[in-house]
Amino acid sequence: MIANERKIALLGQPNSGKSTVFNTLTGAHQHVGNWPGKTVEKVEGEFTRNGVKYLVADLPGTYSLSANSDEEIVTRDYIASGGAELTCILADASQLERSLFMLADYAGINTPAMLVLTMTDVSKAQGKSVDAEKLSQKLGIPVVSLVAPDKKSYGSFYQALEESMKAPKRLSANALTALYESGGQKAAYEKALSLVPADGIDQYSPAWLAAKLLEGDSVVAHKVSAVSDKEAVKAFLAGNPDGSLYTSDCKFAWIENILSGVVTKTKKDSQLLTRFDRAAISKRWGKAIAIGIVLLGIILSMVVAAPIMTVGGQIPTLLYPLVESIGLPAWLTSFINGTIVTALGWVFSMAGFVFGINLVFGLLEEVGYMARVSYVFDNTMNKLGLQGKSIMPMLVSFGCTIGGAAGTRVIDSYGQRILTIALAWAVPCGATFAVIPALASSIFGGMGAIGVMLLIFAIMFLHIMITAKIFGRKLSPVEDRTGLIMELPPYHKPRWGSLLRTTVVRAWDVFKKAFVVVVVVAAVFWALTYSGSGNMTGSVLYKFGKAIEPVTKFFGMGWQTFLAFVSSMISKEAVLGVTSVLFTGAGSIWEATATGAADANIGQIIAASIFKPEALAFLLAVNFNVPCLMALNATLHETHSAKWTVRIALYYIVTALIISCLTYHIAGLFF
Repeated sequence: MIANERKIALLGQPNSGKSTVFNTLTGAHQHVGNWPGKTVEKVEGEFTRNGVKYLVADLPGTYSLSANSDEEIVTRDYIASGGAELTCILADASQLERSLFMLADYAGINTPAMLVLTMTDVSKAQGKSVDAEKLSQKLGIPVVSLVAPDKKSYGSFYQALEESMKAPKRLSANALTALYESGGQKAAYEKALSLVPADGIDQYSPAWLAAKLLEGDSVVAHKVSAVSDKEAVKAFLAGNPDGSLYTSDCKFAWIENILSGVVTKTKKDSQLLTRFDRAAISKRWGKAIAIGIVLLGIILSMVVAAPIMTVGGQIPTLLYPLVESIGLPAWLTSFINGTIVTALGWVFSMAGFVFGINLVFGLLEEVGYMARVSYVFDNTMNKLGLQGKSIMPMLVSFGCTIGGAAGTRVIDSYGQRILTIALAWAVPCGATFAVIPALASSIFGGMGAIGVMLLIFAIMFLHIMITAKIFGRKLSPVEDRTGLIMELPPYHKPRWGSLLRTTVVRAWDVFKKAFVVVVVVAAVFWALTYSGSGNMTGSVLYKFGKAIEPVTKFFGMGWQTFLAFVSSMISKEAVLGVTSVLFTGAGSIWEATATGAADANIGQIIAASIFKPEALAFLLAVNFNVPCLMALNATLHETHSAKWTVRIALYYIVTALIISCLTYHIAGLFF
């Protein structure tokens, strides 16, 4: 590290505003990866102030520094390693009593620290006042207040940061240690203290190590055993009950003493919101309210996205003739229109939907409601090896899988984030609801279409359970699963400016990263479908489909339905256009894929061309195939893992073919 570079870390509980502070500080100067040897997201960035470059590590959001998860282990090991010169500990000023638990758990770590109070605008709206100067005097470290999305409020933060670099201050554990040594497990704590090195380990003080040893922390026990009497440590752990409750009581008592005379409240909570909240988190009404609000949110997202998606849909219509008028060779004109122009339209449309999803559900998150959804569905999601936070992405996927994938960023565990995406792919999206019922009603009639959709939902639930078992073994091992631990944030007014900025940035980010991917895939598909004559029979894909028909028949699809199945990986809307071309013999496969334009009687055409077992197998295969190219890109964007993205995609292709095969052969017994 050069002389004008300094390293800081952001530490805080989920919903403390940590990520917003990080984004406000670093802007576009960010990079994301995984911590070495861990499936835990590593987010780093940088900013420059007064000629000094600050390297910032956004540590995973955790409620404590215990070794209950990879996220917690990564967080505290980074701090203990001395990777940062200063730890900025973030706490929600609107619920300071509970938010300071992280600060209490940090006491005794020798890395210098400063306390950053976020949500100060929410706290003021609640009638709460926090005396930051008095709090700083009690803690012995700098304390600053800010509104996370408002860069104008960061003046005191920058000043404290610069002063801390010149004269770093450490959070003392003396007052907390006194509580440990005066309570009911005093003797056990003193015994633990006698087992740890007098000068601590790394950045961990003896007092901090002793407290964690009393809690039965296996990682700390291993560290202590390596430099102390291994048998004595083992005997201590075996002879003493878990002291987590004891140390937690001491930490909350320490917090109470610290906040005495620091926080004042002059305003009562809204009774209307209190009554709504009781219903929103109740066992009787909570899930119904959550589903209703989320479904309404999906509808509103589509309303918001519709104008942008309409513009995206018109891009090819406007640009196709323009490219054709240039006078380029026919193949080059087809290539430009079929790749760059088409990709531009698709990506713009999907970015519009991402904008709508992020705006509406960002609003629900902003006002404090989304945490309630996670809470009421936690027990349900536990059965899949997930926490309650995974329910929102899965519900949003009924509107669009892209939005579902994007919604997983609220999940703390990287492994559970990937698992949630893998399960969300099984959920039929809005485009599927537009395509499948239309075809099913033409082939099987109105009641038959209802039966097809019921069958899809039945298979969806089975698919989700099987997928959770297969991927959960790696991504969410049973031994690593813990119940949902979270604070329910208070309801508050949205910060519209910040919400709009965040929404635009996310939509633009999707557009930038998706465009290149879509162009590349579109180029490959164009090459496979291009025919100099303009007739589908001259394309590579047509010849390939005809050649492998003996194989595809085993899976319940002829060459036409199989090629339409392949096209559904590009977009579900493409299925109508491609099946129209393949069964009528008129038009270009690629143009049909790009536009989705289909014969008005395509349902009847399919019904007259193939038997019902193949039709049913085809519809199910399309539904459970890779959702679409944009969903594939969103998965790559959110997981930061090509390996897992490819693995999930291949899994869905294989399972779709298996479902198609079983359906075809079983349905053949009845039709």
